[in-house]
Amino acid sequence: MRQIEDLTLVGDLQTAALIARDGTLVWACFPRFDSQAAFAALLGTDDDHGAWHIGPADQDGTLRPATHRRYRPDSLVCETTWTTPDGTLRLTDFMPPGSGPSRLVRIVEAVSGRVAARSRLRVRADYGRIPPRVTISNGRSVAVAGPQALWLDAGAPVSLRDGTLEAELVLSEGDAVAFVLTACPSHQAEPATIDPHQALRETDAFWTRWAAQCTYQGPYREAVVRSLITLKALTYAPTGAIVAAPTTSLPEEIGGERNWDYRFCWLRDSALTLSTLLRTGYREEARAWAAWLLRAVAGDPENLQIMYGLAGERDLPEAELSWLPGYENSRPVRVGNAAAHQLQLDVYGEVCDTLHRARAAGLDPAETAAGLQIRLAEWVEDHWGEPDEGIWEVRGPRRHFVHSKMMAWVAVDRTVKLIETGDVDGPLERWRNLRDEIHREVCEKGYDKERNTFTQSYGSKELDASLLLIPQMGFLPPDDKRVIGTIEAIQRELSTEDGFVQRYRTSRQEADNPDGLPGEEGAFLICSFWLADGLAMIGRVDEARTLFEKLLALRNDVGLLAEEWDPARQRLAGNFPQAFSHLGLADSAAVLERCAAAAGAAV
Repeated sequence: MRQIEDLTLVGDLQTAALIARDGTLVWACFPRFDSQAAFAALLGTDDDHGAWHIGPADQDGTLRPATHRRYRPDSLVCETTWTTPDGTLRLTDFMPPGSGPSRLVRIVEAVSGRVAARSRLRVRADYGRIPPRVTISNGRSVAVAGPQALWLDAGAPVSLRDGTLEAELVLSEGDAVAFVLTACPSHQAEPATIDPHQALRETDAFWTRWAAQCTYQGPYREAVVRSLITLKALTYAPTGAIVAAPTTSLPEEIGGERNWDYRFCWLRDSALTLSTLLRTGYREEARAWAAWLLRAVAGDPENLQIMYGLAGERDLPEAELSWLPGYENSRPVRVGNAAAHQLQLDVYGEVCDTLHRARAAGLDPAETAAGLQIRLAEWVEDHWGEPDEGIWEVRGPRRHFVHSKMMAWVAVDRTVKLIETGDVDGPLERWRNLRDEIHREVCEKGYDKERNTFTQSYGSKELDASLLLIPQMGFLPPDDKRVIGTIEAIQRELSTEDGFVQRYRTSRQEADNPDGLPGEEGAFLICSFWLADGLAMIGRVDEARTLFEKLLALRNDVGLLAEEWDPARQRLAGNFPQAFSHLGLADSAAVLERCAAAAGAAV
């Protein structure tokens, strides 16, 4: 059984591929992150739903887990190594970034000894539903299904059996064989071949140059850079959009139905990702995302959606794929996302805050959509008092979520600051008064005086981990007793036994369920990073550092995190790798360093 933590990621800034510890490609969509999967074994089986295995050739067909895996330093090139009785075999996987067709390059080599290896490629289009037409001609293999073609160029003879492309190899020390899989539209001419070893050098150089721009130099630099590379890998370079994760329907609860498609651009997730990249020295991504934002909401900012397609598409219809059994029988498998049309007031705050940070980093108002921000603030002025579905996209009744109201305050506050610069005109005094009005209401209606904590929604006794952002967003200072009380209440009431944080309490009793969905979920990793931030900001730096390092220990062997942690099974859960989790890691490292320095402590 392949667990989520068995996966590693390679990508080319257009799409991505997930490869298991046994050397099997189990998930890949072409030509975009959100395209139909040509390899969907992650949500089904290798034979039925598409997979590509390269590894040692055991006579009984058993797939061996690797002895060791790693990313090359500061790179998205992954090396998988097997130590066998006959010698050592290494598989190098990468996708060359660029504007051409997506290519997955896999180079298998004998490091020592004489080792038998096998490549077995089985494409299944439309998320495993359609067997393609597979042919071999002039040394090239091609699998065609509808609009998509996948071309295989191999450095060894390839045979076709029952729709599967196979190659048997015997490699002696120093021998290397490369396989290149190229995706292109089926109506176009066959793609040009490439030199895989030159592509490897260029891909390695691209990522190391990009990673070198990171300004964070603290004690957790290796973990931070790995997270930043992961965030960059979730960028769709042609438009500047950023996906929340490259997968769909990896379950929040193993065997349950909390399975969602995350291959879209959430304004919240991408705005927070951009804020993280800006804090660590990356400005070009902010320019590209701001340009994408302007295109996505062009002409209709009053009807801002919480998420869009990678090119700004608004229509993301949700459907279920009945032919896929789901990850560990977690059904349904969903594509598209019906939450696209929810009302989530906090999105306006996250967008305005990110544009504010971009200007602070030196981008001019034209690049950071200053005019659009004014229109967003106008919308917030008219609608901030309405209930919404909130940051966690509840599918139950709308509520007056405290986090949503606080982020509406952020939207107005950052826009007031924009007007104060003189770069744009706006009703400065009116919006200063609006900012004060929202602040007063949140403190009156969203705060439980008896328990000394802010609550999930007005009139509720429930807690919500998003309230940990109150001091980070500047709504109240960290030394305010209400902030301290909220942090301590969340740590006390929402922590799992191992000290990680749930978003809120779920319940199997439908009447008590805060999100309108059956089942439960584990600890939400970004919330756990937020708790570490909060503890550090209120002076409990040692405790924050302990929690942060426990979170680091949850990463898999190549430094990747999913959305959640299942405390009962002690496993990662949810879509993978998750932008939220990795931006939380990078932000927390910086917060911890800053707070430790302020406290006069050594990190």
